[in-house]
Amino acid sequence: MSQILKVIKKRRSIRKYTDQEVSQKTINQLLEAAMAAPSAGNAQPWEFIIIDQQEIIEQIPKIHPYASMVKEAAKLLLVCANLEEEIYQGFWVQDCSAATQNILLTAAAKDLGTVWLGIYPEEDRVRGVKRLLNLPEHIIPFSLIPVGYPAESKKASERFRTDKIHYNNW
Repeated sequence: MSQILKVIKKRRSIRKYTDQEVSQKTINQLLEAAMAAPSAGNAQPWEFIIIDQQEIIEQIPKIHPYASMVKEAAKLLLVCANLEEEIYQGFWVQDCSAATQNILLTAAAKDLGTVWLGIYPEEDRVRGVKRLLNLPEHIIPFSLIPVGYPAESKKASERFRTDKIHYNNW
């Protein structure tokens, strides 16, 4: 099995973290991976916010009902879309998805734990995060990723299913 496939299968949603700090160098490597993602027209319409202030982190579970684990993570990475930079309208969703996945996979390769918390398209979450972080109108919060050293372990899962594969037509 290739090294990349091992990392892909190793990546799991981690919701419990140790109190070990994640270095700025490591965070920068995660963001470097995010910015290497493909994007429609090579627009790269993403922006990233590193969140580590406890008073902000404490507010997030009030906005996102499944985000209680953010209080344990060393850092949070918010992936946002900059609508002023998109070339093909609406494709920013795919672009930010690719950037988010690159963060998750790079974190897994570094033995870090992450979980993808969806913000967009839930309007109440989008509004709440925009208000909390004072985001401009043209910036859309897309996903929130807690990052930390895992305090839980999950086995790699085998999800390959031949019944999901079709050739040429249904």
